[in-house]
Amino acid sequence: MADQTPTCHVVTHVHWDREWYRPFESYRTRLVELVEQVSRQLDAGAIDSFHLDGQTITLRDVRDLRPDLVDQVRRHVQAGRLTIGPWHVLADNQLVSGENLIRNLLAARRHGASVGALTGIGYSPDAFGHPADLPRILAGFGIDTALVWRGAPAEHAEFRWRSPDGSEVYSVNQCYYGVDVLWNDEGRGERLRGFLDSEAERRPGGPWLLMNGADHVAPRDTTRLLADSDADAGGRAAVVQSSLERFFDDLRAAAPSPAVVEGELRHLGGPGTFLLPGTLSTRVYLKQENAAAEALLERELEPLLAAEVLTPRPIAPALTAERTDVTPIDADVTGHLRHAWELVLENAPHDSICGCSVDEVHRENSVRSERVMQLGDQLVRRALLRRGLDPRVHATPATESTRIAVHPPIADAARRDRARVEADVVIAPDRVVAGLTAPDGSDVAVEVEDLGTGMSFEADLDLLPDSVPARRQRLRFLAEGVAPGETAVFTVVLAAREPAAPTRTHVPVGEAIALPDGRHLVVTSDAGFDIIDEAAGTTYEGLARLVDGGDRGDTYTYDPPASDRIVPATAADVTVERTPVRTVVRWTATLDVPVALDDSRDGRTDEVATTPVEIEVSQWHGRDGLDWSASFTNASLDHRLRAHFPVSGTPGFWRSGQHFSSLDRPFGPELGELPTERNREAEIGTHPAHGYVVAGAGDDAVALVLDHVSEVQGLEATPERPAELALTLLRSTGWLSRFDLRTRTTGAGPMLPTPEAQVLRPVRAHVALRLGASAADTYALADAADARRAQPVATQLREGTDAPAAALPAAVTVEGAIVSAFKPADDGAGAVLRLVNPTPDARTAWIAVDAGIGVTAVRFDETPVATGGALVPIEADGGRGRVAVELLPQASTSFRLETIDG
Repeated sequence: MADQTPTCHVVTHVHWDREWYRPFESYRTRLVELVEQVSRQLDAGAIDSFHLDGQTITLRDVRDLRPDLVDQVRRHVQAGRLTIGPWHVLADNQLVSGENLIRNLLAARRHGASVGALTGIGYSPDAFGHPADLPRILAGFGIDTALVWRGAPAEHAEFRWRSPDGSEVYSVNQCYYGVDVLWNDEGRGERLRGFLDSEAERRPGGPWLLMNGADHVAPRDTTRLLADSDADAGGRAAVVQSSLERFFDDLRAAAPSPAVVEGELRHLGGPGTFLLPGTLSTRVYLKQENAAAEALLERELEPLLAAEVLTPRPIAPALTAERTDVTPIDADVTGHLRHAWELVLENAPHDSICGCSVDEVHRENSVRSERVMQLGDQLVRRALLRRGLDPRVHATPATESTRIAVHPPIADAARRDRARVEADVVIAPDRVVAGLTAPDGSDVAVEVEDLGTGMSFEADLDLLPDSVPARRQRLRFLAEGVAPGETAVFTVVLAAREPAAPTRTHVPVGEAIALPDGRHLVVTSDAGFDIIDEAAGTTYEGLARLVDGGDRGDTYTYDPPASDRIVPATAADVTVERTPVRTVVRWTATLDVPVALDDSRDGRTDEVATTPVEIEVSQWHGRDGLDWSASFTNASLDHRLRAHFPVSGTPGFWRSGQHFSSLDRPFGPELGELPTERNREAEIGTHPAHGYVVAGAGDDAVALVLDHVSEVQGLEATPERPAELALTLLRSTGWLSRFDLRTRTTGAGPMLPTPEAQVLRPVRAHVALRLGASAADTYALADAADARRAQPVATQLREGTDAPAAALPAAVTVEGAIVSAFKPADDGAGAVLRLVNPTPDARTAWIAVDAGIGVTAVRFDETPVATGGALVPIEADGGRGRVAVELLPQASTSFRLETIDG
């Protein structure tokens, strides 16, 4: 049989950054022009087909200005000439949550439904690396392919990419960005033959994929440019206009079972294939804002709304529209919730969440996050109001007592005694909080922080604006016995006396301070601290040591000066405050940070900005772990500040939480070998961490529980220091991209100034620490990380309104698994519950539901699983049903919960 000529599939496309080196509105005008041109070219046959960059948000952006163009897009999609999706936005899929990625794909299906079917290709080539759980997420939407580029292993042209749970997608390493191959007539044949020769080295015998397009580039008339393709190709291939679907079909027939690649894709690539790891910590405030918005929607608002779907409660008569002059409280908030998620998703693209755009873009990012917090807070308050809990503090402030409603979101039921509550109360200006009682009348230890007096304001549709003098006090307490998903009301007792000033004791640096758990803390002269555990005979030395060095890089890449100067910190002003709830140790670290790089950019100036860093370590009485925070105002340019946490012994790896799993990474050097060839980057051993990181074993284990996706590096031991976990608190740089770096030997974008990326503003870092045996349990760490995200909803209730005497029970309870999502189903039928086992060991979990609620196994896309999706058998347990869920290592599983008729 004669050898067949390989096929080169030419897929004409555009990569559309919604915002990057120009703000969104500047780009959108170009997008409208592009879509109009593409439509005309498709009609004229100048291009056979076009791929609109894998994201449906382009439809929304065009529709707002030119709805007539969407009609043309629909016509071409339905004719098979134009492909869209499968994403709503092309997110940086490392820096957002797993639920964010799922909402992204769900939103794409809603937006794409108006024009036709979405592509079945898991298109994500330009993200700056890919998480281990992406195959699982794609497979959960019936997508069994992936087109990737940055971070893909260079030695594999195609591979079966496998998630920790065993999910696989057939993946292609794009490897090459071929915008110029068919760009014009001059030199086209030489360029095409060079491309085919390079592809033949990667995949002998073909088929080959030529992605004909690039960032924000309108397509040329591909039909004309390929008219002489046989001659241009020199017999190497049959060059045809095609689609991603046809290329994948051809390739799978030729190579049905390629090699398996497991885990995350963060490999160094060939020339121009940059991983750009500095984006993990550029403008770290964006990552913090995004995490807060995600947590509000995923772990506070959606669970409240899902519980309403399953157990609707009658709204108080005063809040219904039984009379035409009474404003109803809207119970249909689907549009509000989707709008909030739309704002979160708009911030998810890699040039947005990564912080590597012009400053105007990131101002808009912060405003979007603020809008999510505003909307989410209002929707939470309305959800409480529908439960009969009125959070609108209005009229005369309380004088004798007031109440606080506490709702820990649904989670593993074992978390019953771990709800740490912080809530503000507004009371009469001559009163203070004198005590707190639980729903059963028992006394509760409470810490009271006085915030002073001022004017309290409240207004609503049924409340006239009301400004009254009041005192505000912040309470901290443990909501003992309140189960996840329940709502309980605590009573605050007031008294007429002056507020008590906090009692703080000054201690010298180096003196041991007793902690509630029997261990001792010692603040060290370098502004770190030691923990001494005399019972275990263990000391953890040098925790949270601050290390500041220069950074001559850009928003994409860290680049230390050749003559760097590392700045040590010094400690002073140590105080100890002991309250009925916490022991708090505070001190000031001083850093003399050079104000900038010197004129050569190879060193740092002698002039320094003395930067005080306010550090706090606290421990809640009766609770494991320590809370560490550092607050300062950055006043220097071009530097990086990290906190280092030493690990005893010789740990071979450090473990990190991921979207739905855990992942082990090796310790290594701070930097790999610097590149000498043009268009290369050095290996920089920083990685994204979700939830927590841990290293060491047994009594030597050290774990950090994180507030947001953070940049972490495992630094190997040297003769001078032990192995360390290094957490980046700040990267400060003033350029979108530079062309003179040592760690990357060309630009990664235009060389534009980004002065606001210097982050000359207040900075606050906050992590929790677990040490010893409590740090060695992967499930316990994942649960602790979720507890930090799923903070209890706690709010003062309006005086004179009713509140339940007993706790409102949860409609659904979970035992033995992390709750990743509890949300209203996307199609409005019931709720979706997602459980995760992010550990290397199998677990059995249990779901308990009220009588009359059915449980159905579903995929991430909320359709029934392939086994039929019948109701899962339920074992009777009193008035509730229980469902056993066997969770394999690193597994996740989703269920639809619905009220059963009859």
